[in-house]
Amino acid sequence: MPTTSGRPLTSLALAGFVCVILTAGSGAVAQPTPGPPPAPPGDKPAQPATPPQTKPTEEPAPPAVKPERKPHPARDDSGKPEDRTRPEVAPDGKGVDVFTEKPEDKSKKPENTVSPYVLNHTVKDISGKDVDLSTYKGKVVVIVNVASRCGFTAQYEGLQELYDSRKDKGLVVLAFPANDFGKQEPGSEAEIKEFCETKFKVTFPMFSKVTVKGENKHPLYTQLAAQPKPIGGEPKWNFTKFVVDRSGNVVARFDAEKTYVGTAQLEPGLIKKVDELLEVKQ
Repeated sequence: MPTTSGRPLTSLALAGFVCVILTAGSGAVAQPTPGPPPAPPGDKPAQPATPPQTKPTEEPAPPAVKPERKPHPARDDSGKPEDRTRPEVAPDGKGVDVFTEKPEDKSKKPENTVSPYVLNHTVKDISGKDVDLSTYKGKVVVIVNVASRCGFTAQYEGLQELYDSRKDKGLVVLAFPANDFGKQEPGSEAEIKEFCETKFKVTFPMFSKVTVKGENKHPLYTQLAAQPKPIGGEPKWNFTKFVVDRSGNVVARFDAEKTYVGTAQLEPGLIKKVDELLEVKQ
């Protein structure tokens, strides 16, 4: 084996030597092409570097849109759409179908109400003259339907006593003869007047005969009957008393009690209410 300076040539060196000899004739010396340096023993070949991966950019989610509030097609009694709106429904769809009402207008009066003021009528007295009941405003008034042939006729006496004892304090009794119950007031106005003045010495105001029940009842009794309970309703019989305060408002009602049939006794509640109202000064 060829040697250099006494040491044997390796395979790689020998190849280079041969290459030099073969190319010497052409005047050019071929240089060996350098190769990659040998890897140190025991090392693994290097892996090519992996470029870092980037996550795709996420677009922001669009904002949530609330459902549009739509008017609800509710209608009132007049057939016109009411000013109501349907509330938003919960995301789970379990909304409650309720409405937001307009604030109540307290300036409006309730429908079908009847004024308690009852001295706004003109009536004829027992002699046929017109009397404006508003002239009694400021007094406590007892309005009573009377009859001359009734089991309660004796209450004329009790009413006269009540009037005599309290007229100076502001009480007045207004008597309205009526023939609506058992035809117990058949006489004329002149006969009724004579009977009351002769038998019971009546001095409180008396008026011409009226109808106090049914379709043809007098406007005064129409208004009395239209009052809320327990005041309202047509008289049940003769000698039903409606009590009116000093302002002209009807405030109480007392039906004749069977206990007092044939006597002059008045209902204790009536006397108590009259005294209570007389204490109120206008």
